[in-house]
Amino acid sequence: QVQLVESGGGLVQAGGSLRLSCAASGRTFSSYAMAWFRQAPGKEREFVSAISSTGGSTSYAGSVEGRFAISRDNTKNTVYLQMNSLKPEDTAVYYCAARLATMDPANYDYWGQGTQVTVSS
Repeated sequence: QVQLVESGGGLVQAGGSLRLSCAASGRTFSSYAMAWFRQAPGKEREFVSAISSTGGSTSYAGSVEGRFAISRDNTKNTVYLQMNSLKPEDTAVYYCAARLATMDPANYDYWGQGTQVTVSS
């Protein structure tokens, strides 16, 4: 069982930056691929980014590529999402997710409670 707790959301102006963190419980964090998803009001949840268990591989949705960067620190059981050049359309609740396998754009077993990111124009 893995418990995930996101933090770092907030209100930022367009063009600004935020860094989200996701702290995971458990002793086997380094075995899990991790990902970030987001869900805007009235929209489906969508994939944002994923990182392999070792951190050696990453993937991004086209809408955030070049602006967001995912990373992880397996010594701290934490995954990060650095978000730069934020746009109003990035406004959403951001969720952290984990799966005990290779990274995937959709299928994750554990989810955090989410953190709100609001980008004002």
